[in-house]
Amino acid sequence: MEEFWDTHDLSENWDKTKEVSFEVNIETEKYYYGLEKSLSEQIESVARKRGVSGDILINLWIQEKLRHEAE
Repeated sequence: MEEFWDTHDLSENWDKTKEVSFEVNIETEKYYYGLEKSLSEQIESVARKRGVSGDILINLWIQEKLRHEAE
């Protein structure tokens, strides 16, 4: 799908679309964990280099670690 939309425009396919309605629940639960200041600073530094927020980086790293733990 990504490749298709990289080379096509919605205006070329507008007549194939239809109106839909749906609900989105954007509320998420957040939990906060304490980190040592130096660890937090390192996370923010790596996150900036990768162009993401510290929150996103931490979530990605933890997801990866949990996948490995489940193996």
